[in-house]
Amino acid sequence: MSKALVVVESPSKAKTINKYLGAQYKVLASVGHIKDLPKKGIGIDFDNNFEPTYEVIPGKEKVIRELKAAAKDADMIYVATDPDREGEAIGWHIKEELEGRGKSRKTVRRVMFNEITKTAIQESFKHPIDIDENLVNAQQARRLLDRIVGYQVSPLLWDKVRRGLSAGRVQSVAVRMVVEREREIEAFTATEYWTIIANLSAKLPPAFDARLLRVDDKSVKASDFGEELKASEIHIREEKQAKDLLAEIEQQQFIVASVATKEKKRNPVPPFITSKLQQEASRKLRFPVKRAMQIAQKLYEGIEVGDEGLVGLITYMRTDSTRVADSALAEVRDLITTQFGAEYLPEKPVIYRSKKGAQDAHEAIRPTSAMRTPDSVAPFLSKDELALYKLIWQRFVASQMMPALFDQTTIDISAGPRYLFRATGSVIKFNGFLAVYEEGKDEKDADDEEQAHTLPLVEEGERLALNGLADEQHFTEPPPRYTEATLVKALEEKGIGRPSTYASIMTVIQDREYAQRKEGRFYPTELGIIVNDLLVESFDDLFNVAYTAHMEEELDEIEDGKMGWTETLAEFYEKFTKDLEVAKLHMRDVKRQEILTDEKCENCGSPMAKKFGRFGEFLACINYPDCKTTRDLAKAHDEAGEEAHAEAAEEICDNCGRPMAMKRGRFGQFLACTGYPECKTTRKIQKGGKFAAPDVVLEERCPQCGEHLVLKQGRYGPFTACSNYPKCKYIKQETTGVSCPECGTGEVVVKRSKRGAFYGCSNYPTCKFTLRDKPIPQSCPECGARYVVEHVEKDGTRELRCRAEGCKYKEPLPDVNASEAEDKPSLVTA
Repeated sequence: MSKALVVVESPSKAKTINKYLGAQYKVLASVGHIKDLPKKGIGIDFDNNFEPTYEVIPGKEKVIRELKAAAKDADMIYVATDPDREGEAIGWHIKEELEGRGKSRKTVRRVMFNEITKTAIQESFKHPIDIDENLVNAQQARRLLDRIVGYQVSPLLWDKVRRGLSAGRVQSVAVRMVVEREREIEAFTATEYWTIIANLSAKLPPAFDARLLRVDDKSVKASDFGEELKASEIHIREEKQAKDLLAEIEQQQFIVASVATKEKKRNPVPPFITSKLQQEASRKLRFPVKRAMQIAQKLYEGIEVGDEGLVGLITYMRTDSTRVADSALAEVRDLITTQFGAEYLPEKPVIYRSKKGAQDAHEAIRPTSAMRTPDSVAPFLSKDELALYKLIWQRFVASQMMPALFDQTTIDISAGPRYLFRATGSVIKFNGFLAVYEEGKDEKDADDEEQAHTLPLVEEGERLALNGLADEQHFTEPPPRYTEATLVKALEEKGIGRPSTYASIMTVIQDREYAQRKEGRFYPTELGIIVNDLLVESFDDLFNVAYTAHMEEELDEIEDGKMGWTETLAEFYEKFTKDLEVAKLHMRDVKRQEILTDEKCENCGSPMAKKFGRFGEFLACINYPDCKTTRDLAKAHDEAGEEAHAEAAEEICDNCGRPMAMKRGRFGQFLACTGYPECKTTRKIQKGGKFAAPDVVLEERCPQCGEHLVLKQGRYGPFTACSNYPKCKYIKQETTGVSCPECGTGEVVVKRSKRGAFYGCSNYPTCKFTLRDKPIPQSCPECGARYVVEHVEKDGTRELRCRAEGCKYKEPLPDVNASEAEDKPSLVTA
């Protein structure tokens, strides 16, 4: 009989922890939250101090039964969920379900650790604590705030724009930032300016470039053009002005006025916190934020590492603290001395200050052992896992190394009495932490320019030879659109969101189709702009950066026990309800508004009006319903869309020879025959604006009506269907050769969804039998079952399994290469 039950969130974490605890412990997983607010209804009693109603999440009943059965036999229950608000809330609900009452009441304790290693796990079980109600209350307050906003603002958007839209307290502010950046770009007016560069040679090589710095006593302006020109500045505005200066400068002698060399120090950066890891993984590895966190989670929960077995390779990855344990500092200092030499080791460990409000009970993200170098763990990690682990390892090691030293040289050169040129360059003197790691940058800076220039040794008063003189035209550029890295950075700097929320924000604003990424940068969608404008007009004080940051600070105060969670909700709700009532009366009704345009209807000649429908903006004839002409309205910034429109004008219907026209449906833009409804031919438009291949008529006949079958391009890939659609709706199924084990009359066939291939009965919807694993028409050698399945693990390993209850038959299958795996619907992760 187990003496203690340990409950964690994830099965992989349970597996790793179980290795470090003896046989007297039983470790089970809750698989995330077990309870939440109800799916239907808001689940908050506003008349009873915001009392929430929690329900068991559908599908978690079995998990709770298993946990309760294990708890019944346990003397002690430990909650070992993640060390943050979310983990504390999961633990609180686990305690509620397992603690029991009266004489059968169990003792439930909390254990916390920042890394899943033997030492950390065993030490945490020596010092169990109680569940922190302040952490639980902070998470509960956030959940209720988000539920209030989502449940009471979203229906407004359904009514005024279209069904299915949502408003989120934090996501809407992120969308606002993306929209406002786009408007900054649209409103930006470029300023022209010119620079003058002289290429010079000294007595010693190499030749080098110097930039015109001053004319008389005025500095040549090359930045900050949004500010008024000062009396001490000159702005070279146009080519003629630049050419006039060039002509005069060419006649001058170039003399070294001064040479200054100074040592410049560059300090290492702190070890990763969550936001910095997400930014750097985006810059250097091109990982989306969500992907980076998924990989980090796996590295934290445990990887099989040779003889060590399962071990957590990094510390907890949701943190805003730069603190590092003393034992880890001692280990990394030994590593630096051994691998790089004593000159790379600072006299004392480098201690970094965490930002205000950071949870210093956590640690920075670091390897659980610096001695596990990337090379030593490489054989046990996938390519992406190794890339992220290497990034974390390098940053941590570099953070405890000496600064890099540079010799920075500045040469000022006079060209006659009026002109002063300057050249700067730097040479690395001691690489220090740069021997291991250099932080990525979103934009080039002055340091990059300096290091790109190598200067010769010169003396004051030395005459230089002019090799060439050039004037260069420049235009100021608008602020860049956000990447995932820069949006996370901006959210962090403005105090919006917390380590656990950045990844979900990036995902939600794209999933809701409020923003889309093109070439790595965020563009607001037409829908995103409309929703943002409506929310800002009606709830400007709620969906703004300052108020959202203020709410985050109040949640931090709840966590610290300085504020009650009900007080925070009451203050918010009083303000929110007033705005909500005003919005119900005055929010623009986009769904029903019409904006007249100069466009004319091609059928009746009447003006066309801009309207907003289920699939975005479109043009419609104002004579509706007498005239039902509509036309798609392309997005101005969608270059792929513009190309597609241009190509659409040249596309001809394969069936009737009429021109094709661009239309928009629930799955985006597509081509449709202008002969509709007589001809219903359509063509899909793929990503990048390319047209899908036209339907291919096959020799094979439809078994239901006798017409030819055609190969068509569908939402989830190619499929074969009857050419007589919609009169005949026959679709040819890809069979597996296995009869349906549930109904006995159908066959198990291949089906496709946005998640990939799966397998289901051909008699659907009468029979709803489905499988994720591919059924194989061969009997089980152990129990004689009619079929087995091909199962694929996340690491790509494949095996045959029997699905019969009680049968444990498994047989490994040989690996397939990547190209085969892409084409086989059988390779579906269970």
